[in-house]
Amino acid sequence: MLQVVSQLAITCKDQAITEAWYCRNFGFRRARIARLPDGKEIIFLKMSDSAFYLELFWADRESPVPVAENDGHTFPGFRHLAFKVNDVDEKLASIEQVDITLGPLDFDEYIPGWRTVWIRDPDGRIIEISQGFCDE
Repeated sequence: MLQVVSQLAITCKDQAITEAWYCRNFGFRRARIARLPDGKEIIFLKMSDSAFYLELFWADRESPVPVAENDGHTFPGFRHLAFKVNDVDEKLASIEQVDITLGPLDFDEYIPGWRTVWIRDPDGRIIEISQGFCDE
């Protein structure tokens, strides 16, 4: 029985910019490139401390969906991608030209020490950065 989420495929305005952002800010590294017959490439980024990959595709048109606000779209679909860190404020300080969409917010009334902020990646996707979340 397989119990691992292996990858998330995302479509990018500029693969190089998106690759650099995730490598610099979240510890991904390039694992491989798949060169397609039409000359396009799929770039696979591996998260340094896991078996999780981002699969970067090149966009061939603009998004028909409005840019997400706050913590992501509220209709069925992808809402946001979340990363757990030791310190939200320290992580925010390390990201150049950070675009905060919501927060940082404290959720101590639900889980002591839980703090979260939502930012945009270079393509406008909402990324959650959270500390202190734990299971019951």
